[in-house]
Amino acid sequence: MLNVVALALLIQGRGDPSLVIDVRKLASAPVIDGVVDQAEWPGASVVSGFLQYLPRRGEPASQPTEALLAYDDKALYVAFRVSDEHEPTAQLTRRDAELLEDDAVVVVLDTHGDRQSAYYFVTNLLGTQADGRIADDGRTVDGSWDGAWRSAARRTDYGWSAELAIPFASLSFRRGSGVAWGINFGRSRRRTLERSFWAGPLDNQYRVSQAGVLHGLEIPAPSRRHQVIAYGLTRLQEDTATAWDGGVDLRYAVRPDVLLQGTVNPDFATIEADREQINLTRYELSIPEKRPFFLEGSELFRQRIRTFYSRRIADIRGGAKLNGKQGAWTGAFIWANENPAANAAATNYTVARVQRTVGGRSNAALMVADRLRNDAHQGAASADATLFFTKTLGFTGQLVETYGPFTAGRGALFLRPSYDAPTGHFHVRYSHLGQNVADNADAVGFIRDDDRREFDSAIEKLFSFRTGIVEQVEYSSNYNIFWSQAGLLRSWEIVQGLDLELRNRLTVELGHVEDFQRFEQDFRNRATDVVIGYNTREYESIEVGYRFGRNFDSALRLWTASAAYKPTAQLSVEYELERLTLEPDPDGESTWIHVVRANQFFTPNLFLRLLYQTNSGSDRENMQAVFVWRYLPPFGTVQLAFQRGPLRLGSQAADENALFVKATAVF
Repeated sequence: MLNVVALALLIQGRGDPSLVIDVRKLASAPVIDGVVDQAEWPGASVVSGFLQYLPRRGEPASQPTEALLAYDDKALYVAFRVSDEHEPTAQLTRRDAELLEDDAVVVVLDTHGDRQSAYYFVTNLLGTQADGRIADDGRTVDGSWDGAWRSAARRTDYGWSAELAIPFASLSFRRGSGVAWGINFGRSRRRTLERSFWAGPLDNQYRVSQAGVLHGLEIPAPSRRHQVIAYGLTRLQEDTATAWDGGVDLRYAVRPDVLLQGTVNPDFATIEADREQINLTRYELSIPEKRPFFLEGSELFRQRIRTFYSRRIADIRGGAKLNGKQGAWTGAFIWANENPAANAAATNYTVARVQRTVGGRSNAALMVADRLRNDAHQGAASADATLFFTKTLGFTGQLVETYGPFTAGRGALFLRPSYDAPTGHFHVRYSHLGQNVADNADAVGFIRDDDRREFDSAIEKLFSFRTGIVEQVEYSSNYNIFWSQAGLLRSWEIVQGLDLELRNRLTVELGHVEDFQRFEQDFRNRATDVVIGYNTREYESIEVGYRFGRNFDSALRLWTASAAYKPTAQLSVEYELERLTLEPDPDGESTWIHVVRANQFFTPNLFLRLLYQTNSGSDRENMQAVFVWRYLPPFGTVQLAFQRGPLRLGSQAADENALFVKATAVF
């Protein structure tokens, strides 16, 4: 049977028949405790022979790894036997941390078999979890998605082992007899900066089209399709009456590949405060989205010209989302009603996207992002495409037409051919932004600047060395220039960078920027960066940096420092410092920024998180302490949070103490 399947998949262009897994069903689920007991994995498929992605693409992994695979009616089960002649590195305990900076294992699942999109699941020796979504055949990796799954790991006499259970209810997938999924297994080995994968050699770490094939799944219809997540919240604040609040999120799987979500008064109350930032440009800063309602399927909206920027929606009263996939078609829809601010009208936001696979690995899409306020529509309609011509040559394009109060200069265009390989990147880009694109589109999108005809090129190359004091060298270079639509030169910029990783764990980063900016007058800016650090490759690190130059007719000096330390296996502390001086400084932008983070993990799902930051330039101070118990991870939680200072970056709210108590129940 397997030979027939392999032949059929080869005809479809799915690659090497040795990378086909015919998975078997277990009579009973294995215990997820990190101990890979053969008696619990009878008949499980076993794969090995991992190949390096970095530092020496295509060579066998320096240490052997085996992955086991099986399933039952409820979940897919994966186990790893990870051989290592040295002590494994395991320091990261925060969910969705960069676990591949530890010794870790990863599973990639293309559950629709479209060779473009996938889920990834990562765990380390501590059982810490990271997960997310992959789109555009690895060009887009979004770690904001969270799923309910289990993992555990143990040290062994040969290295370490790990077990994962991934419920089918957490996934969107194609159902049917004979349906094949894409699959890959990977491993990171921090000591040697090595990453290796079973299906390879890969051209991109998350290249879905080069994954192996998982065949033989026969998944029964689920006993239930809905999930209700309800929360209750109380807030105690100085000189303010006690506030009570609540809300509900509903998830309903219309089909395994169609998910409908609704929300009423969603909970954004105990989200970590935004990180203070220094802005040396004349443009608006983009702030990462952290609110759960917007995170499901967010990878679909990551256009080059951002016509949807969810932070424009400040406070949702109610909303709905629909994400679905049928064959070559993918669709996404968001509707949200915003609570009006004082003396403002109610506002509705609507975002819709339809995407179709083209030629196996490529895709093309249409999208609309609209704001309706006071019976007036404002936003943008766009078409975009991500095309692959070979394994390394690709093209990204986008055409945008905005609408709103301005009827002229409202179109935009983006064209970007590129070369992408494991150790190198090159692209050239042309962008056209009409004079009023931002004025129209920023009602719901994010356009830093308009009135541009812009050319850009960049090259990056990573070199690895087997011997000597230098282990890796990475060079980067970027050139950018743009004119106004009338032909007036507005800016040019040259950026050069050189990063060295030494075998003794020292790192050196060198950078230089030269640019020209035309605003109320002509400015020549320049800056040189020197950053020296030491990284044990086991979480602990220290880094100091110095930037000097000129910035908009002021002498610029920027000192930076950061350190990360783990006093115990469960306690981590991080510190960041930025000291900016400008001479002269007419706008009072010189500042000290201090940021301290601490995480105390009692278990992976019981932890205390602390944040303290100050910004002397704006006289802001923020302190937050959050105690979390995830009794049913990742959604079922009990939280106790103390907050002093504003949650939103840039808010001038008074520094009043507030205590939040929140409980979330999952039905």
